[in-house]
Amino acid sequence: MCRLNRLKRLGKMLRSLKLAVPAAMLALSACAVPFKAQVSRFQQLPAPQGQSFAVVADNPRLQGSLEFANYANIVADRLGRFGYVRTSSPTNASLIVSLDYGVDHGREKIRSYPSSGFGYGGYGGFGYGGFGRPFGGFGRRAFVYGFYDPFLFDDYNDVESYTVYNSELDMRVDRRGSRERVFEGTAKAMSTDDDLTTLVPNLIDAMFTGFPGNSGETVRITIAPPDKHASR
Repeated sequence: MCRLNRLKRLGKMLRSLKLAVPAAMLALSACAVPFKAQVSRFQQLPAPQGQSFAVVADNPRLQGSLEFANYANIVADRLGRFGYVRTSSPTNASLIVSLDYGVDHGREKIRSYPSSGFGYGGYGGFGYGGFGRPFGGFGRRAFVYGFYDPFLFDDYNDVESYTVYNSELDMRVDRRGSRERVFEGTAKAMSTDDDLTTLVPNLIDAMFTGFPGNSGETVRITIAPPDKHASR
C-alpha cells in the first residue's frame, strides 16, 4: 500500500511537470525576439540630390487606406533620411515609389518532444513560400497554440501545433516622366504572427537596412526587438 501511494504521488508530480512545460513555452513565445527577413534589391538609383518623390499604392484596393498611409509615411521618412524630398502629389514628383505588402493565411505546423519535458525538438526548416502580386488573396488569421495532453497517448509524447505566416513587402521606384525603373526591392519574412501593423514596419526597416544595397544581391537582415531597436 505504501509503495502504491508513493507511485501515485510520483505520478502527480510528473503530471504537474508535464503541464508546466507547455505553459513555460507559451510564456517564452510571448518574449520579444529579433525579426529576421530576406531582402533582395536591384537598383540604379540616382545619388540623392534633393530629388522629389511620392509614395503610391501598387494595389488599387489600398488607395485611400489609412493603414497604407501609415506605412507610406514610414517609407517617406526613411527616404528623407537619405536626402530625397517628399511631395504631396505624384504629378509634382520626379520619382514614384510604389508599395505593395501582404501576409498569407498561414500554415499549420506540428512538432513533438519527449514527454519528460526535456530536449525539445527544433522548428523544422522552412523555405520562403512563393509570392505573387497583387496580394488580393492574402488574409489574416489569429495565431493559435494547441497542446495535447501527453497522458492521453500511449507513447507519452507531447505535441505542439502552431501557425507559420509568410509576409512580403514590395517596393519599386520609377522616374515619373520616362517611367524608367531605378529600384526594385522585396523583403520577405516568416513569423508566428500575422499582424501587419507589426510586420510591415519591420519589413520596411529591413528594406532600408544598407539601402539601396548592391544591385542583384539577396541578404538576410535581423531587426532587434522594439526595446533594443536602435534608430537609423
